[in-house]
Amino acid sequence: MRYERCRTLFGDDFEKIQKAKVLILGVGGVGSFALDCLYRSGVQDITIVDFDTYDVTNQNRQIGSEAVGEVKVEVLARLYPGIKAINAKIDKAWIKRLDCEAYDVVLDCIDDRYAKVELLLKCHDRVISSMGSAKKCDPTKIEVASIWKTHGDPFARKIRYELKKRGFKGDFLVVFSPEEPRCKDKGSFVGVTGAFGLVLCSQAIKKIKEDKRE
Repeated sequence: MRYERCRTLFGDDFEKIQKAKVLILGVGGVGSFALDCLYRSGVQDITIVDFDTYDVTNQNRQIGSEAVGEVKVEVLARLYPGIKAINAKIDKAWIKRLDCEAYDVVLDCIDDRYAKVELLLKCHDRVISSMGSAKKCDPTKIEVASIWKTHGDPFARKIRYELKKRGFKGDFLVVFSPEEPRCKDKGSFVGVTGAFGLVLCSQAIKKIKEDKRE
């Protein structure tokens, strides 16, 4: 059976995992690996949102990027039959229209700082957020912590600043790495960006298992 080993590992919680509704915002180097992990783990209700098309420069780190020039969510919908694909630009206006309560978990793989902050202000109770995964080489440095307890991650520091400026008092988990940047430009390594996505998936599964809502 396809999910026999997942069912063996998760036991009675596997039914919850199958029924969970997960939204992935951004399906690039981090989000595409989170999608792959959730799909292979038995989650049957996955929605992905992105507005981008594949470029040859994506091929070092993004699942589906062999389809240069094609719309990311359309390619991924072919690779992962049954997922829901929304081709939309994730900006502040789109976030304002988002119904957070339609999902059990929201995986935030958004690059745009202001859209990210808008999402966190609105949906923090069900968000797990990815911080900076670029310019790093060592996946063993990846950590999971409260947004208020990250260290060594300049992007997380900027997000905290924006949240504080808006009077945000809530909390949520983030995936981050305190590893020092290895370059100044847009360098990236799938060993880290992909690992970020897998950690997001793992945290989503944990959140689903621990959810006490009926």
